[in-house]
Amino acid sequence: MTATSDTLNERPARFRVETIETTSLGDRSYLVHDSETAVVVDPQRDIDRITSLLAERGLRPSHVVETHVHNDYVSGGLELARTTGATYVLATGDELRFPYQPVTDGDVLEAGRMRLRVLHTPGHTHHHVSYVLQDADGQVRAVFTGGSMLYGATGRTDLVRPEDTEQLTHAQYHSVRRLAAELPADTPVYPTHGFGSFCSATPTSGDASTVGAQAGTNPALTLAEQDYVETLIAGLGAFPAYYAHMGPLNRAGAGPVDLSLPEPVDPAELRGRIQAGEWVVDLRERTAFAAGHVAGSLGFELSTNFLTYLGWLYPWGAPLTLIGESAEQITQARRELVRIGIDRLAGIAHGTIDELADRQPLRSYPTSDFPGLAAALAERPGAFTVLDARRDDERAAGGVTGSIHIPIHELTDRADEVPDGETWVYCGSGYRASIAASILDRPGRDLVLVDDSYTHATDAGLHTEQPEHTEQPGSARS
Repeated sequence: MTATSDTLNERPARFRVETIETTSLGDRSYLVHDSETAVVVDPQRDIDRITSLLAERGLRPSHVVETHVHNDYVSGGLELARTTGATYVLATGDELRFPYQPVTDGDVLEAGRMRLRVLHTPGHTHHHVSYVLQDADGQVRAVFTGGSMLYGATGRTDLVRPEDTEQLTHAQYHSVRRLAAELPADTPVYPTHGFGSFCSATPTSGDASTVGAQAGTNPALTLAEQDYVETLIAGLGAFPAYYAHMGPLNRAGAGPVDLSLPEPVDPAELRGRIQAGEWVVDLRERTAFAAGHVAGSLGFELSTNFLTYLGWLYPWGAPLTLIGESAEQITQARRELVRIGIDRLAGIAHGTIDELADRQPLRSYPTSDFPGLAAALAERPGAFTVLDARRDDERAAGGVTGSIHIPIHELTDRADEVPDGETWVYCGSGYRASIAASILDRPGRDLVLVDDSYTHATDAGLHTEQPEHTEQPGSARS
């Protein structure tokens, strides 16, 4: 857990905001308190991080508040409220299947010496609200903006229904302008999204900001309305497939988290699951996977991007078995997975890769970098395939000349478009390319993982703004 703390101005009461960062989702939750009473804003599913902070600080939580029904993770709000006895607060209008306190524009929640004034700020969702933190005298101390005003950006507006996107984009523009018009310029802004989250419409910048600082950087405050709307909609790219399941789970209300592990399966059972077509995911570092892995397993390195891309590619509800170096590594992955509602593991296996393979031959492939790719292309032009696994928006800015482009989230359905023989796979950093290589790995294919930052493709003379698109017969354009 990453937790940081801000002390808001001392007069007439001392308030503190504790930030609980979830880097794997690009999101932040907040614990705001007056040294006695606490309010939790947009908590993640694994509530033990927050209950530990409450206990450490000796705080009594009065309210758990949500800025919106989340589309990118399963909320821990309902369970946290049940566990602590706090009041669970969401905006009126959403059809929810559990008791909660509905709030609407202008409502004020009293929590110890704190006051939270509700502002309806639609855009990210129809019923989205922001919470203005005030003291008992009405002085504004901070604003919690959820997916509305982010740092140099706004929340995306296409997650509810495609037909609502334009309406919500106009609403988002006016919501951010309302925040800027009604709050003092020195008001600290605490968004939930925007730290790598796909819930951000465009990339964000910085780790802290104020309402006044946003006036010069936020597109909703620097562009005319129609320019903002057209720019935002034009920039909306693909988002993780698992998002489709988050809203329904949150409206139903998620239950308690169980982080215990199932019993390990033996190597024979592991091999049988792979042969049956089940997902067996290896959590080890990507170069270790490339050097040797159980045939048929998939490589999803347990690092910052693990949750996004496993959740994106995983067939929802399918049996999932995790391979790790240790039980601790698998426990960490389990914590990540429950955050998006993958609560059940079919099994686990840990140990050395030779032990897990049970003396069966390992699969492997070499790794290289962009200078290595440049040298290979110069020495053996046309002798192998180059696959770009980046998103469409990245490819639109250019790529390696002559490469095939299949975004990683489309590869499981389009793997047959990649010809047999030698294939070099790249992305923006090597992470997605490593997943792509594990998906493609099979007899008849000789893979090379380009484990390198795409910025080095330019240095190696490989980047072109309009790469020739080598498309296989019968393939669909991405």
